Amino acid sequence: MVLPNILLTGTPGVGKTTLGKELASRSGLKYVNVGDLAREGQLFDGYDEEYDCPILDEDRVVDELENQMKEGGVIVDYHGCDFFPERWFDVVFVLRTDNNILYKRLETRGYNEKKLKENIQCEIFQVLYEEATSSYKEEIVHQLPSNKPEELEDNINQILIWIEQWIKDHNS
Repeated sequence: MVLPNILLTGTPGVGKTTLGKELASRSGLKYVNVGDLAREGQLFDGYDEEYDCPILDEDRVVDELENQMKEGGVIVDYHGCDFFPERWFDVVFVLRTDNNILYKRLETRGYNEKKLKENIQCEIFQVLYEEATSSYKEEIVHQLPSNKPEELEDNINQILIWIEQWIKDHNS
């Protein structure tokens, strides 16, 4: 059976991981958090002192994921998306969160002031949505609100319906 590959993207703190893990447990698809994958495999290319975080080695991440992506049935969770091959994904969901809610979420993560401001600006200016629409066919990119627990449940149900339809369309 052919299964779809899904990308969940958006500013840090919008709920990609929560959505991705829950979606994987309900759909049977495999969940990959790119940040965790990079930590486990040490897929970094230095350290960014200014943002106090490691620099992702994008080429090594792509190499690491290539075989899984060919098999299909993978939910990928990462805030950036322009370095993934376009052929990998059947659908891209960009999660969006209200700035006041996002600010509180990032604050509880202990982000420094510079990192907080830049992530909020990233959300205000729809940077990741634009990155997604310029990296993938516009018709496969969808925005989802991610502010409240009810929206999480709606998003899961919406995506499960999409997965079911995709499987029907590609396995008959």
